[in-house]
Amino acid sequence: MSFSLDTPSAQTLKSEAKALRQQRAALGETLSHGAALEQVARAHGYRDWNTARAALPERVAVPFQVGQRVKGLYLDQPFTGMLIGVQLLSDMAHYTVTVVFHTPVNVTPNLMFAAYRHRVVSTVDIHGFSSALRGNGNPQMVLQRA
Repeated sequence: MSFSLDTPSAQTLKSEAKALRQQRAALGETLSHGAALEQVARAHGYRDWNTARAALPERVAVPFQVGQRVKGLYLDQPFTGMLIGVQLLSDMAHYTVTVVFHTPVNVTPNLMFAAYRHRVVSTVDIHGFSSALRGNGNPQMVLQRA
């Protein structure tokens, strides 16, 4: 069975159930762990927790890993490099990545002045596109496996 990167994992649903219990506790309401799991499963379109658990993977494969060789565009300039840092953000759909370029990238559009970057930190989605856009509407970074 294959899963999309958009498919939540069982661990994701468990984390959501824990957060739901904490929210309810802050409001002075008690909610058992089992009831929270059932509620989260239904919110994701499953009949109950057991159905969700049987259908979902334990963990979803991450699209980026430390040490991975990557290529792409940074400020519309092509690059190749290596990931030296990857952090999954709390929304579970974006990553902060640190890329070391094999060849420094000139980040200035003017040829009379050059500013080379050797390493950058950017936030990308699971498909490798930065939500931060340049003035021309292109993503700040487009990242893919080399």
